Amino acid sequence: MSLVTVDDLRVAFGGTPVVHGVSFEIGAGECLALVGESGSGKSVTARTLVGLTGAGSRVTAAELTFGGQDLTRLRERGWRRLRGGRIGFVLQDALVSLDPLRKVGKEIEEVLAAHTDLSGPARKARVVELLASVGVPEPELRAGQLPHELSGGLRQRALIATALAAGPELIIADEPTTALDVTIQAQVLDLLAGIKAEGRSLLVISHDLAVVARLADRVAVMKDGVIVEQGPSGEVLTRPEHEYTKKLLRAIPAEHTKGTRLSGTAPRAAGPRRPRDEVVLRARDIGKSFGDRVAVNGVSFELRAAETLGIVGESGSGKTTTARIALGLTPPDTGTVEVHGRPWTRGDRAQRRDVQVVYQDTLASFDPRHTVAKILAEALDVAGVPRERRRARSIELLELVGLGEEHLARRPLKLSGGQRQRVAIARALAPSPSVIVCDEPVSALDVSVQAQVLDLLEDVQRETGVAYLFISHDLGVVHHLCDRVLVMKDGSVVEEGPVETVFREPAHPYTKELVAAIPRLTTAV
Repeated sequence: MSLVTVDDLRVAFGGTPVVHGVSFEIGAGECLALVGESGSGKSVTARTLVGLTGAGSRVTAAELTFGGQDLTRLRERGWRRLRGGRIGFVLQDALVSLDPLRKVGKEIEEVLAAHTDLSGPARKARVVELLASVGVPEPELRAGQLPHELSGGLRQRALIATALAAGPELIIADEPTTALDVTIQAQVLDLLAGIKAEGRSLLVISHDLAVVARLADRVAVMKDGVIVEQGPSGEVLTRPEHEYTKKLLRAIPAEHTKGTRLSGTAPRAAGPRRPRDEVVLRARDIGKSFGDRVAVNGVSFELRAAETLGIVGESGSGKTTTARIALGLTPPDTGTVEVHGRPWTRGDRAQRRDVQVVYQDTLASFDPRHTVAKILAEALDVAGVPRERRRARSIELLELVGLGEEHLARRPLKLSGGQRQRVAIARALAPSPSVIVCDEPVSALDVSVQAQVLDLLEDVQRETGVAYLFISHDLGVVHHLCDRVLVMKDGSVVEEGPVETVFREPAHPYTKELVAAIPRLTTAV
């Protein structure tokens, strides 16, 4: 018997339909994964099961039941009993989902107070049990801490403990591993698998097909508010029938995709890309501490023209601080950084132009009031391009990143995530730099948009010879894109070398742990 039955679900906002006739079932102890890209309707579909589609929404269905209960007839009091009590909800961003001013233990205790008859002391004891059950070390200590005092993985575990508190029959996990380090991601997936093994049902929402392959019994692929393919995960993910599913699978960067085009487009420039001998950026034994914490300890590397050097490691490993030192934004306590053989000089405008950056959150890195024309004009002004040449050069830059003149008049909020990232790359290219530091540039993008940006980075490098220092927690992306890789742990480089050698024959135990945690998906597409 199905725990959840959804038949011909339709959701509209202000008369605009966003979910069109979606149908699926979830059995007891089963995991269904709803996969698709931003705007596909997967999160809206999941939220109908807990009455959180939001104000102004109109929800209709031939059948929408949970445990035999008709959800279309529920009033708000009924939804409150259901949410947290019989259905637990795990959201993507635990730092936002948890109250920043309330201790983690209090957050979990609130669910117990609302949905159980436990006394105060019993609730506190149960909080510690729940945190321990999801693998949180020192649960008594952690229960008394605020969310910002926990790592990303611990916050996500605390959020899962909150969802489990009242013993729900169904857990809905909306992008529960996005932006987590690969080892933490593996731990969270193992935790969710353990919850399923206990007989609870799971509805996992994700855009990452490689991740859901480790967890889901069945997969439903959504596009434009419609399920285009549905079936056992082993069939859908290895022998897909719908062209959209095939496209998503082909776009996943991994070991076997190196040297191929993820987006299915032809390269713009002919001929292979070959790193040159010229060293454009060199770090010599750099170190940096913040108070008593050593962030970077004796890191050295060389980056050559037209080469991509990846830096990987978990949160707190020192990779972002290393990138900031390379950019000249954070001065090292020890060691030196050289650009074209000359030491970084903070006031040297030529050096500043020669090393540019592309960030993860492009929306935050743009002034939302500025048009693309003004964003690029400011960068060209710094590069010394005469005013009368800036519009023509802006159009050249946009064409280089696959955009057109019509985008000049648009503001960041009127661009898609992929378009904003292309503008960010165009801005970085404006001074004709030798090096671009890419700090998690694709981690917030859907898989097909990510594929387009990764292909674009290779096209631009082939055409301009620019070198990339590429920071990422996604080892599949690094394996696909990078020539060499540095593996960082606790501020130090524990292993380095050609990406193929390091990932196929890791020598350091930490590297072996990282490589073992990479989600892998073998398909026939």
